[in-house]
Amino acid sequence: MISLSASSTEPQTPASAPVPETPKKVVLRQKPLPGEPPTVRVQNVSITYRTTFEKVPTFKSAIVRLGRGERAIREVHAVRDISFEVPRGTAMGIIGANGAGKSTLMRALAGVLPPTKGRIEVRGKISSLLALGVGFNGQLSGRENVILGGLAAGLPRSEVEKRADQIAEFAEIGDFMDLPMRTYSSGMFQRLAFSVSVHMDPDILLIDEALSAGDASFKVKSAAKMQELMESARAMFLVSHSLAAIQQMCTDCIWIHKGRLMMHDTPEKCIAAYTKFLEVGEEAFTFDDL
Repeated sequence: MISLSASSTEPQTPASAPVPETPKKVVLRQKPLPGEPPTVRVQNVSITYRTTFEKVPTFKSAIVRLGRGERAIREVHAVRDISFEVPRGTAMGIIGANGAGKSTLMRALAGVLPPTKGRIEVRGKISSLLALGVGFNGQLSGRENVILGGLAAGLPRSEVEKRADQIAEFAEIGDFMDLPMRTYSSGMFQRLAFSVSVHMDPDILLIDEALSAGDASFKVKSAAKMQELMESARAMFLVSHSLAAIQQMCTDCIWIHKGRLMMHDTPEKCIAAYTKFLEVGEEAFTFDDL
């Protein structure tokens, strides 16, 4: 620490300046047992969206068909034949450009979106921080929404009511906990939704960096809670465009491009390949080198 003396105008520098502490890499405490199957197994998973749209008719076709638009079907292949396994104790990072299929894969892992082809095996209870507050009823109070959500997750009522108090304290919304959620600001809504997600003691944690958890002070507390959860979970998945966060928080990594699994390796190797891809572009990048 630098100290200032009243009798001197110059700061006194200590003999040895403190060395900044390097952030420690997150390591999940749970380890796989001998012969234990993976916590998550993804086998040849493909996910295809089928969407319809109206073709703009020409003047001639409009007259012939009395102006009715022609409906056409378009298929979007969001995930294409992806396979990987995640043993207990793995923190898996998922990287890729926008539209690569990362969030679609996470929704499939959470059980929200069934795969079109293939199979996903999950061993454990999942808490997904993908879309905060989905399922909340604005006409009900925050406490009522928390209790309903806990009961839907299979928790006994006594445990849900106990956690409701913990969630209210963590969310820092005060008396608004017992008011209808339609009266909440967007920040209060996000804080309560985040608090619910992290107080369900998950075995498998799914995190999408798109989530927002309120103001700066609450983000600091949220980060500490996330660290606590990651240290006790069986497995963790993190989707992020922050390559530094992937390298620091993950022990394994996959890179997805246009729905395909391009690489599955250590975070350092995947990030190096992905960074090279971003620098030179798809046409100049040689995928055969992977």
